[in-house]
Amino acid sequence: MKIKGHFDHFNINVTDLAKSIEFYDKALGLKEARRKEAKDGSFTLVYLTDETTGFLLELTWLRDHKEAYELGENESHLCYRVEGDYDEIRKYHKEMGCVCFENESMGLYFINDPDDYWIEILPVIR
Repeated sequence: MKIKGHFDHFNINVTDLAKSIEFYDKALGLKEARRKEAKDGSFTLVYLTDETTGFLLELTWLRDHKEAYELGENESHLCYRVEGDYDEIRKYHKEMGCVCFENESMGLYFINDPDDYWIEILPVIR
């Protein structure tokens, strides 16, 4: 059997939903596409879109989870390709204080979100 499909979304758990939504909007221009809230208020799911690809980033907030999430060695990560002047975007992220790792010889850098998830930033390839 050959399976065909496409990526739909990637989920991360967040401790402060409003702060995370603001970060992803400011740092990457992601916008809320939709949300789902539990009737009992125990969780909220917010789906963010880049308004281009159809891929969604799902932010999950759990009411009863107050402590920071254990991210292990943080080896898994998202990768986001940016359009425009890559050096100016890196400068902007540095001004935001969210650049956590740079590898200039490979031409890439990472930012971290309010929960310390890493996002690799690369230029759009044309």
